[in-house]
Amino acid sequence: MKETPHMRKLYIDIQSQLFYMIPESFEKIYVYAAIMDQVHGMPIGEMFFYYLPKGILKKKPVNVYEIPNKFNIEEDVYSKMINKLYEYIKELRQEAIASGQKPWTNITISIEDFKFYIEYNYDDLTQSPYSNYERHIIWRYKYLQTDINSYNKKERQLLYKYLSEEKEERKDVHQENIYANKKKKVIAFDTNKEAREAEIEAEKIENEMQVNQILDVKK
Repeated sequence: MKETPHMRKLYIDIQSQLFYMIPESFEKIYVYAAIMDQVHGMPIGEMFFYYLPKGILKKKPVNVYEIPNKFNIEEDVYSKMINKLYEYIKELRQEAIASGQKPWTNITISIEDFKFYIEYNYDDLTQSPYSNYERHIIWRYKYLQTDINSYNKKERQLLYKYLSEEKEERKDVHQENIYANKKKKVIAFDTNKEAREAEIEAEKIENEMQVNQILDVKK
């Protein structure tokens, strides 16, 4: 994947939007997005993402669509944020096409250990033997590393089938240090004590990120 200056700017935009949308301190973020061109030229796709809350005890990944309920944020306000993130991702694909590169069909974005990773995948999803729901289950198992026994019988059968047939996928992988952003978090919409404490903790994480970036520059 040949990266253009605009693609690198979009990496920062995507990171900044993710940090803004997650209202508590976290250890990891995983995002999946797919965009497929159809016969009449209209792209269709999907997106979902999870984050792992920071804490001493192991916590379950939080689905982004649970955030409004969990943190008392208005659904329509948060939906606009999700749409904006997806627009950045669509723009990233359009930039690849505009620069003469083969269009990818789906990507996985992950943020962990102060690193930003993005995997570009070129599989033809219109010919996939799996439905959107099945791909979601497989993706969760691969990236969230959830115990296979936590899935129901039908889902486990799907995963065993996938693992028995798993083939090497063509991927391009980009990695960089995360962008230390100053954008205020969505948690500002919630004014209770727990939310304020979460915001303070999140600021500490951002300060740690900045220190690590400074150290990387000095090396």
